[in-house]
Amino acid sequence: MWARIGLAFSGADREWTEAMGSYGAGGTHLDARRPVRGIALDIGSSRTRAWAPGAGVFADVPSTAVRRGRVSDDSAQLLLLKRLAASAPGGESHDTVVMLTHPVLAAPAEREAARRVVAGLGPVRVIAVDSARAAAAYAGPPGGGPLLVVDLGARLTEVTLVVDGQVQDARLAELGVDDLPPYGGVSDAVVGTAADMVSDMWREDATGAVRGALRRGVLVTGGGALRLDVTARLAQVLRARVRLANDPATSVVRGAGLMLASALRHPGARRTR
Repeated sequence: MWARIGLAFSGADREWTEAMGSYGAGGTHLDARRPVRGIALDIGSSRTRAWAPGAGVFADVPSTAVRRGRVSDDSAQLLLLKRLAASAPGGESHDTVVMLTHPVLAAPAEREAARRVVAGLGPVRVIAVDSARAAAAYAGPPGGGPLLVVDLGARLTEVTLVVDGQVQDARLAELGVDDLPPYGGVSDAVVGTAADMVSDMWREDATGAVRGALRRGVLVTGGGALRLDVTARLAQVLRARVRLANDPATSVVRGAGLMLASALRHPGARRTR
């Protein structure tokens, strides 16, 4: 029903997924000799969201060619991104640093497909971060420690255990809130799937991190967090407090934006274009 994270990364995966530190603090550096513009992008199954320094979330539009987290039509999605980039603060899309989010369990081929589309914008650099750490950077509690992030997306549901800013375990199901009846309908399909994934992680956790995360409260993100029937039922089934950001639907892109802002404040890396 769901997939489990593979914690053995290849060299290419390490380059692709930047280590941003605890909940995204520092770590990626850019050249200060030439002005650059930054954009954070969250390309979801239902919505594509964009964030820029000084403007915040400046775009939240329907995705054109994404199916359950995978880009299905490079050209169509690139056209959408070009329109977003053209409307972003800072002028033309060239000489831009893009902070790109991806599902925690996205396969290398799926991540490369997304990167290939974004590279069509001609950025100085594409920095990738998984959606769970991005959400934690924006809405997670202060300090380190274990955190469970439940991302209730339109077509995907992800449960991720983040400890001191690093992904320790994760599960993904190709089921989302768009697969449910309208508001007020039965929410047990998504809630039951998320709860089963948490239970599976609990059984395999030898450190007590999952129990500690449940005691701290579960961070729920994604558009599905706006459905009170879903979040209330999730809290009941998990017997845990549910944490919601001010705008859970945009938590991921806002967190990616915070990571991007940190990168832009620390010049040093050379241009890679």
